[in-house]
Amino acid sequence: MDCSPTFCVPGLWNPFTIFCNRSSRRRRRLHSLGLAAMPEKRPFERLPADVSPINYSLCLKPDLLDFTFEGKLEAAAQVRQATNQIVMNCADIDIITASYAPEGDEEIHATGFNYQNEDEKVTLSFPSILQTGTGTLKIDFVGELNDKMKGFYRSKYTTPSGEVRYAAVTQFEATDARRAFPCWDEPAIKATFDISLIVPKDRVALSNMNVIDRKPYPDDENVVEVKFARTPVMSTYLVAFVVGEYDFVETRSKDGVCVRVYTPVGKAEQGKFALEVAAKTLPFYKDYFNVPYPLPKIDLIAIADFAAGAMENWGLVTYRETALLIDPKNSCSSSRQWVALVVGHELAHQWFGNLVTMEWWTHLWLNEGFASWIEYLCVDHCFPEYDIWTQFVSADYTRAQELDALDNSHPIEVSVGHPSEVDEIFDAISYSKGASVIRMLHDYIGDKDFKKGMNMYLTKFQQKNAATEDLWESLENASGKPIAAVMNTWTKQMGFPLIYVEAEQVEDDRLLRLSQRKFCASGPYVGEDCPQWMVPITISTSEDPNLAKLKILMDKPEMSVVLKNVKPDQWVKLNLGTVGFYRTQYSSAMLESLLPGIRDLSLPPVDRLGLQNDLFSLARAGIISTVEVLKVMEAFVNEPNYTVWSDLSCNLGILSTLLSHTDFYEEIQEFVKDVFSPIGERLGWDPKPGEGHLDALLRGLVLGKLGKAGHKATLEEARRRFKDHVEGKQILSADLRSPVYLTVLKHGDGTTLDIMLKLHKQADMQEEKNRIERVLGATPSPELIQKVLTFALSEEVRPQDTVSVIGGVAGGSKHGRKAAWKFIKDNWEELYNRYQGGFLISRLIKLSVEGFAVDKMAGEVKAFFESHPAPSAERTIQQCCENILLNAAWLKRDAESIHQYLLQRKASPATA
Repeated sequence: MDCSPTFCVPGLWNPFTIFCNRSSRRRRRLHSLGLAAMPEKRPFERLPADVSPINYSLCLKPDLLDFTFEGKLEAAAQVRQATNQIVMNCADIDIITASYAPEGDEEIHATGFNYQNEDEKVTLSFPSILQTGTGTLKIDFVGELNDKMKGFYRSKYTTPSGEVRYAAVTQFEATDARRAFPCWDEPAIKATFDISLIVPKDRVALSNMNVIDRKPYPDDENVVEVKFARTPVMSTYLVAFVVGEYDFVETRSKDGVCVRVYTPVGKAEQGKFALEVAAKTLPFYKDYFNVPYPLPKIDLIAIADFAAGAMENWGLVTYRETALLIDPKNSCSSSRQWVALVVGHELAHQWFGNLVTMEWWTHLWLNEGFASWIEYLCVDHCFPEYDIWTQFVSADYTRAQELDALDNSHPIEVSVGHPSEVDEIFDAISYSKGASVIRMLHDYIGDKDFKKGMNMYLTKFQQKNAATEDLWESLENASGKPIAAVMNTWTKQMGFPLIYVEAEQVEDDRLLRLSQRKFCASGPYVGEDCPQWMVPITISTSEDPNLAKLKILMDKPEMSVVLKNVKPDQWVKLNLGTVGFYRTQYSSAMLESLLPGIRDLSLPPVDRLGLQNDLFSLARAGIISTVEVLKVMEAFVNEPNYTVWSDLSCNLGILSTLLSHTDFYEEIQEFVKDVFSPIGERLGWDPKPGEGHLDALLRGLVLGKLGKAGHKATLEEARRRFKDHVEGKQILSADLRSPVYLTVLKHGDGTTLDIMLKLHKQADMQEEKNRIERVLGATPSPELIQKVLTFALSEEVRPQDTVSVIGGVAGGSKHGRKAAWKFIKDNWEELYNRYQGGFLISRLIKLSVEGFAVDKMAGEVKAFFESHPAPSAERTIQQCCENILLNAAWLKRDAESIHQYLLQRKASPATA
């Protein structure tokens, strides 16, 4: 499943405090607020193993007007231990009748259905003992097509003629198949499925497998029964069905698999880009894993109301419209890239997750971390011009490090019990840290042995379940390296190391002294037993910045290494390519020698990015001064690389949000304008001949940054182009819309907002609606902010997109942050009811509160959620409260020196 956000709202993720005594004082503050430890886990038991399914024969008849469905289940089951009851998962379903017929014997009717709603289970009681052997379990039941975007639910869409209708669709991961039919809803309890759907004859009906029969339904001439082929052995969370109105485009992959992309009616053209990506991706994975795709077809379908980015149901992958549809004229470059990544992610799961499935949710990271890594490998294969691995560092690697430096992070592998705990781990640790450590592992092993190990793993466990240790064993056998020993230090303990390095010239050689310590958001680690990692370290020099001069495995707290034949004037850098999952702190002499490599671009882009990001994080942790980082940021004046600018932009956004709590916010905006205006002038507004994908992304980023900061020429040009766009004289290119919309709103009035809302209403494409929704929060005045918040909960905004509207308000300004938090508190019941246990509630809370930087706000947030519990967001709430305290500490520590530096720059710009 892809849960990563499709946008970055610059927030304050985890700023840091300073010296050891402050560090421990900050931890005492966390404890006094009750923020340093997760609450006790709820008691939970997995299903008993005495009865298990072999095959589910399932027939469902959804009513698209009354929003109900009827179901008939006939499950071939195996009684492994004699019992008089069968325990299954079941939620929001009413069982009408249930019986069990042992093979060749009389049917036994269940005499009682005991629902354990809290644990989402039902116990079927029988009047006599069910003996060991096989038999058939029959259950007739009814359920509701809910509006919660989970289970079997309804999704609202508008027909080309303007009529509002509903499709019936599914989202079962992690634990919601039980809302569609009673089942053994655990990933390790696999079975085959024979699915039939009884649907209106003018609707499209889809499931995991191909249609094998379609016949009129005896009771109603307007209805048909659609039967699908039997699935391979699979987990319940991967079952899917869709009933609605769709067009499609299709092709065959070079391996002969039928690939279709289903789109809203009239928009088949918008499925062509995803179709092209999918048709290239299937053969790529088949070759990489050396295992064929096991089903005859794969469908990719755009669902109007959809909580995640996408879901990898085997053979029927569901997507948000914005993660699948591309309009050749109206889609921006970042949308194309996003679609390519999400298609790559979900299709990787067809092997890694679907063919071989994690044994339990504790190993979810293996599914998601792996898919989040290999999606980049796949996109790099399909679109080398995207420079996607550099973007990985900014999008995933640094994001994971920000979260993982917190006291309230968690290990990659989390012991999971109750279903409410599963949603909590669909986070940046499972996805982005998981992907980052697999990237590090791939680099440590080498591609050849990695592929060999992957093939061994998939072949050995196909159609079965596996745990993390099983993958390590296969990779160890393939490479001969101590994979389990190394990787256990990364997956079983939270956090990551800070490697401190200093150098000494010894004749013609360079002696490096390395030491590792846990990197903490609150400053240097002060505990007794400091965790240790086995760290694959690469070292490069200015002799060849793209080549590792030395590779070592650091398996102790301190070590020394000698680099042979390094001249005194050559620089030395750790972590070539920013692949190792650690931060580096250089001695001042080593850092000084590296900085010219930023200005003259002799350091590769991904190393320039990593160096800047490490320094910024060290400043947030209070280990170095923020002013030092601002000076380094000014060295990026010649920077040409989009991703380096993107990371710089994100960090300046974090600093701007922090300084919005001061009275010198305008000074940091002046700094932003100074840093970004030279590249803005070089790029201009219009594409030049020979430019490509990354130039388009960079132009949008830079103009948006300058426009938001109030750069006069940018603001004037944005207003002129916006006026032409609205009047239909000159339509804005898709890549310029976000920066122009943001700029005119930030410096606009009620009329500007009204025009934007009108454009939103007129937009036929979800991408354009989302683009507008994300920038509405930039509107400046309190009454207009209130109008945007009210709009967020209106029928005009799809339920899953409300979160980005409110998040945009919170990230837009100091007043917006306060207004968004008040709005959430005032509308909590409605918002919680809408998102309930899903990860969207966590994202809403995170986007809304983590920008605060006043100690008492942490207490206020904690107190609110104590009286308004959100179990699946408990860890997120703890992280947000911790971040607020860290922001406050950062502000107290560095605000005055930042202010003095900015004033000094203003007074003598020539020497700055």
